[in-house]
Amino acid sequence: MPRTLCALLLALCLALPADAATRSSHILLETSLGDILIELNHRRAPLTTARIVELTDEGHYDGLIFHRVIPGFVAQTGGFTRALEPRNPEATIVNESGNGLRNRRGKVALARGNEPHSGTGQIYFNLDDNDSLDPSSRRWGYAVFGRVIAGMEVLDTMAEIPTGARPPLPSDVPEQPIVVERAVGLDRDAALEWIIAWEEARMEKENEQ
Repeated sequence: MPRTLCALLLALCLALPADAATRSSHILLETSLGDILIELNHRRAPLTTARIVELTDEGHYDGLIFHRVIPGFVAQTGGFTRALEPRNPEATIVNESGNGLRNRRGKVALARGNEPHSGTGQIYFNLDDNDSLDPSSRRWGYAVFGRVIAGMEVLDTMAEIPTGARPPLPSDVPEQPIVVERAVGLDRDAALEWIIAWEEARMEKENEQ
């Protein structure tokens, strides 16, 4: 078995609680640039992950774009359609930024406004280590709730696309729309199957080159 696949499967098995097989332990984003698999941390961010799974099951993320991409910082989605019409849930999520998870490269967190508990469903991917987004004794941070298991190269590709202003957003909107075609929750077994298929496809592509 390839070393990359072994490492992914081992990390997946060690990270999952015993009941993960019966609920969504992962979120798969199928984007116009490729797939991104997110591992949820239900232990550290139970309120946030529960809401993200609920929104995923409701189809909230389907058809939305990555509307904010800043190289070396973050790639954000979950709030706007291709026409830049807002799609924001009404219910807010309690800020869980004090859970010990840090905004490091590859970690996924809940976006919000200036008010600490104003996050509703927009999420962002850390493209680098972003200590400024972590909490301190003087401020709330941004709650990390998961990590990228596969597809970080898709996010790095996003960061290479030129961005600019597109009303109503003043900046950082990719000139080439990056669409979340579908978001789906996966349980442990489905995630394992997806990772195996993903690695096999990756190796086949490498062998063809």
